Amino acid sequence: MKLEVLTKEDLQEFRVQLLSDLKRLFNLPAQPPEKSWLKSAEVRKLLRVSPNTLQSLRVGGKLHPAKVGGILYYSREEIDNLLNQRVKS
Repeated sequence: MKLEVLTKEDLQEFRVQLLSDLKRLFNLPAQPPEKSWLKSAEVRKLLRVSPNTLQSLRVGGKLHPAKVGGILYYSREEIDNLLNQRVKS
């Protein structure tokens, strides 16, 4: 009886191939679709700003969230536009 040795690299390669095959089998997109509306915590993480800075952006009129049931939602398109303006400046 011949023994075969599996390395960590072999297992990693198998995992990657298995996930790829499963995605193809289930026709899953490679990247999940971006959400159109983001909550405050998601916006702060995306922009890497504090809660106070996010509030300043709201008060300054640079972001216009929609409030639903006490939760502020920000348009992904508006955030992308804000980021693009900063890159151009």
